[in-house]
Order: sequence, then structure tokens, then C-alpha cells
Amino acid sequence: MSNKSAAKRIQIVSLKMVRESSFLYDVRKISSPKEAGGLGQRFLEDIDREQVIVCCLDNKNAPISINVVSMGTLNASLIHLREIFKTAILSNSASIILFHNHPSGQTGASTEDINITKRIKEAGVLMGIELIDHIIIGSEGRFLSLKEEGLL
Repeated sequence: MSNKSAAKRIQIVSLKMVRESSFLYDVRKISSPKEAGGLGQRFLEDIDREQVIVCCLDNKNAPISINVVSMGTLNASLIHLREIFKTAILSNSASIILFHNHPSGQTGASTEDINITKRIKEAGVLMGIELIDHIIIGSEGRFLSLKEEGLL
């Protein structure tokens, strides 16, 4: 009997992001939760199911990319750290802002919202990508900044 196992083929890969579209945004850099909330509302205010997006920022807090990280159901969305930070790493981000919507229109943070925010912040510290804020988008122009609420 031979101890030699069959050879394993290893794929050689490269990673790149593909720009799907772009838009002009009046605010050159995000310097307040209100400015960030306006950006999140542009994408999430009228969506009928929970979605999570990550906005990647450069070292001057200027948005450089936005990516839909998760599409959920009427009242839940699965957020995985890998998906959030994959976009941030590929964008060479210094920091990120996380957004998600509540289709009910209410902006209150759930226990799950608070817990995942803490995990994302901790993971970001390890990778050198700061979580600046996590903003929950409601209806009628309402949003909640977890940073402003002292939950970040």
C-alpha cells in the first residue's frame, strides 16, 4: 500500500470589484449622523424588506463605495462579518458606516441590532477598519444613529 495521496489542484485567483453604477452625492465627506442618515435614506427608505448596506469611506470620511451586504425578509436580515469587511477591504476603506432599514417604519434598535454592531466594531478594530456608525432607516425621513444613542 502506498501512502501517497492523489494530487490536489489549487486554484490561482485574483479579486476585483465590479462597479455596477454610480451616482453624484452632494456631501463630499460624512461628518455627522444627519449626513450619513441622508445617504442611507436614499437607498433604504422605501424598501419593503430588510436590507443591509455598507458604505466604505476613505481616510477623510468621503464615501468611496456602497454595497448591499444582505437582503432579508419583512422583519429580519442576516448580517455576516465576512460580507461587510470583504467590501471594506476591497475598497481600501479606512472606515465604514453600516445601514439597515426597518420596513415597519420604526427606528428602534433591537437587541440583535446592538449585539451585531458591537461584534462589527470589535472585528473592525482587529482589521484597522473603524465602524463609524450603524444607522437604522425608518419611514418619513426618520433614522436612528446607534452612535448618537451611545450604543456604539
